[in-house]
Parts: sequence; structure tokens; C-alpha cells
Amino acid sequence: MTGNDDIRELLLDAAREFNHELEFKIAVELGGSATLFGHDGVLDSLSLVSFIVAVEQEVADRLGTAVTLADEKALSQSRSPFRSIDTMAEHIAARLAESA
Repeated sequence: MTGNDDIRELLLDAAREFNHELEFKIAVELGGSATLFGHDGVLDSLSLVSFIVAVEQEVADRLGTAVTLADEKALSQSRSPFRSIDTMAEHIAARLAESA
């Protein structure tokens, strides 16, 4: 099983790549506390969707497991799992555990 630290690194790598497309950059130097979406987040709804798709592809490529991160369950939570690198890593770890 992949740990949260490995998933966090995967997300930070994806954010570094994604930053090339963004006017306002994800603060990858903050590590897991880098905000993505919501209050103080740099991603708007459209860029969040693009980032999620990139992360899903990265998970499939690196971990060999297809996951769907944005679905009704994720979007209906009172606190978005896409707020920060850490919350997204927890969300991915939970999805991977569900699919195991």
C-alpha cells in the first residue's frame, strides 16, 4: 500500500508540472500545506478539474491503479477534499484503500 507521504510527493510533482500552466502558482515549497482550492487556494473550478484529471493520470501511471477523485461523494462533503495537498493526499489514500 502506498503511504500518504508517497501520495503527497506524487501530488507535489503534479503541482510542479501544473504550475507551468498557471498564472498564480501552487506554493509547492509549503509541502502538504500548500492550498489548492477554496479560501486562499490558487485553483478556480476549471483549473481544479484539470488538476484532478492530471493527478488521476499520475496515480494510474505511477501506482497502476485507476481512481476517480471527483465524484458525488467527494463533491458533497462539507469540507472539500481538494483544499490542500495534504487533504487531497488523504482523499487519494482513502480511494486507494476502497479499491484494494
